[in-house]
Amino acid sequence: MTDRNTLPTWIWRRPDCVIACGFGTGAAPYAPGTFGTLVALPLYWFMQFLSAPVYLALCLLLFIAGVWVCDRTAKLLKVHDHPGIVWDEVVGFLITMFMAPTGWVWWVIGFLLFRLFDIVKPWPIRLLDRQVGGGFGIMVDDGLAGIFAAISLQIIAASNLF
Repeated sequence: MTDRNTLPTWIWRRPDCVIACGFGTGAAPYAPGTFGTLVALPLYWFMQFLSAPVYLALCLLLFIAGVWVCDRTAKLLKVHDHPGIVWDEVVGFLITMFMAPTGWVWWVIGFLLFRLFDIVKPWPIRLLDRQVGGGFGIMVDDGLAGIFAAISLQIIAASNLF
């Protein structure tokens, strides 16, 4: 069994595990979810110019791939939703930024909102986090946190505060 807070060295020899662990950011000694979310920033930089249907399709594809890589990695680590598994944070942030306004301030607000919803886990996010297992369980709570954050981001944008 793997220690709850560390990742074994063999994990870096498996491409599926490398992806699930955010290309190494999941090995951060503290706040691996926050560091993992940073992986989404360059992905979003490229994705922000896509049409809405293509953006959503790519998010869905990355979510489905995440179910697979996160499930395999969790089984190999023998720990459900190990803190080092951060691909769910990557996809959650990309969901947050769907149709986000342009500009770096919106990247920061989106990042903070996603991390807030991912950490606090208001209902029903917490319920899903506790009751749904496997790779889908790892991914679904962050997907929903991303939806909550996206809605909040759109409300803030519509309020013209920034």
